[in-house]
Amino acid sequence: MARSPQGLLMLLLLHYLIVALDYHKANGFSASKDHRQEVTVIEFQEAILACKTPKKTTSSRLEWKKVGQGVSLVYYQQALQGDFKDRAEMIDFNIRIKNVTRSDAGEYRCEVSAPTEQGQNLQEDTVMLEVLVAPAVPACEVPTSVMTGSVVELRCQDKEGNPAPEYIWFKDGTSLLGNPKGGTHNNSSYTMNTKSGILQFNMISKMDSGEYYCEARNSVGHRRCPGKRMQVDVLNISGIIATVVVVAFVISVCGLSTCYAQRKGYFSKETSFQKGSPASKVTTMSENVSTIEACLLNRTFGDCGRKVDTVTSFLIHFRLVSATGTLKDLGKCWPLFCLG
Repeated sequence: MARSPQGLLMLLLLHYLIVALDYHKANGFSASKDHRQEVTVIEFQEAILACKTPKKTTSSRLEWKKVGQGVSLVYYQQALQGDFKDRAEMIDFNIRIKNVTRSDAGEYRCEVSAPTEQGQNLQEDTVMLEVLVAPAVPACEVPTSVMTGSVVELRCQDKEGNPAPEYIWFKDGTSLLGNPKGGTHNNSSYTMNTKSGILQFNMISKMDSGEYYCEARNSVGHRRCPGKRMQVDVLNISGIIATVVVVAFVISVCGLSTCYAQRKGYFSKETSFQKGSPASKVTTMSENVSTIEACLLNRTFGDCGRKVDTVTSFLIHFRLVSATGTLKDLGKCWPLFCLG
């Protein structure tokens, strides 16, 4: 009876498979991998990592390793390694961790090797350990004072919880979860993101004043931050306008006063101290005396006392007597001293 082409092909594939298996046995090594296990446990509770290999004998050699960025030994040469010595024990080929911490999370691999007639036989099993952690007290950001009509964000965050927690904000002890229009605070307009922990007021009002706190929740537990009061103050538009007007008026008055003073010469280079100093007075006296002498010598008595002040008139009197040698001309100019 002739065989079909499909039957011949199957026989050929079976032949190659047998040859491949014989090759591995001839080299003294064979390996098999079981399915991957997943173990979930709450932090500080106990967990059992089972090594489910099909063939285990008294002559088998067992090793447990934790696989991550590197490979670390957990059980080697019939002894637990590292910090597992004090908080774990072996039950047959399985590891019982009495007090699981978050740092224990990760992938573990058990390797069972045993000598056989064909050579060394290695079997592996993988266990994925997930550690659930309750949230810590979240960090909350609540402003103490804001103005009405502004956009305000309240923030809440926890970095320890696993799985990642959800966040719920409370005002005066009442949850703000859900549609704000259907809740108690129907005059508020806000958006609460339970994933990011942000509570945003799009246009905050006076009625949003109160004590706020945030609660972080996951399947393990929940924690909340201390309450903080937020005060919403009414924005006084008329007061702001009045303040601006007053400030502008004061600035205008100061500017006009400065211009007026400059025109009157109050900001000349010679200061009032310099004008009133003894050196300045001596200079003024000398100038006045020179003027009087010039006008007397030129016989122009009309301008004799224009630049003479009452302070220097007495001194000028004696200098004129000395300069002219006569009291006749001095008599013509003396009334001007009094007027000066």
